[in-house]
Amino acid sequence: MFRLTSYAPFVAAMALIVVASNVLVQFPVNGQIGGLALADILTWGAFTYPFAFLVTDLANRRYGPAVARRIVFVGFMLAVACSILMPPLLFRYGFIEFETAADRLVRIAIASGAAFLTAQLLDVTVFNWLRQRSWWRAPVFGSLAGSVLDTAIFFSVAFSAAFAFIGPDDAFALENAPLLGLLPVETARWMSWAAGDLTVKLAIAVFALIPYRLIAARWAQPAAA
Repeated sequence: MFRLTSYAPFVAAMALIVVASNVLVQFPVNGQIGGLALADILTWGAFTYPFAFLVTDLANRRYGPAVARRIVFVGFMLAVACSILMPPLLFRYGFIEFETAADRLVRIAIASGAAFLTAQLLDVTVFNWLRQRSWWRAPVFGSLAGSVLDTAIFFSVAFSAAFAFIGPDDAFALENAPLLGLLPVETARWMSWAAGDLTVKLAIAVFALIPYRLIAARWAQPAAA
């Protein structure tokens, strides 16, 4: 049986990433690339959240899938709690200019929790399946699979009209707009948000190989139970 102190750094890192991401997702990235307004497709949370997959992969590498899943469940509880509690606090203290209705908060919390739990557990499964094949395949393919599932679940549950039975829609997210703010094809605005989010996740999944390799190389072998 592992003691909590054995993997407390992973729990703390997961908590920090989830809390930071739930705060930063409220702030669009202000900037312009050609005719593309970055605020239309990205928030700062897109740059922090993917590192949750790095924490999961390192925990899986160090302690195995059982401990990695425990850490995922900690992140799941934080994702749900932060999705409900953070936006009202940010509005109250003047960090964001809009107040989210309670029923919208519930829908976003369901979307956030469901996306986090299923994507991270898929990452654990894929990582464990590939861990003996080569040092880079497990973290890359685990993170890629988890990232695609996470984006698909969160944005569809949070914004698609098909999930209106969970809570009210966001009218702005459902408006038709040029895909990614540039392309001639029009689609619901939330699909552009999802595309931008996934692009960043996939890029960071590759970049995260660097810290993964540096940290995992210090471990001669996975820690024994």
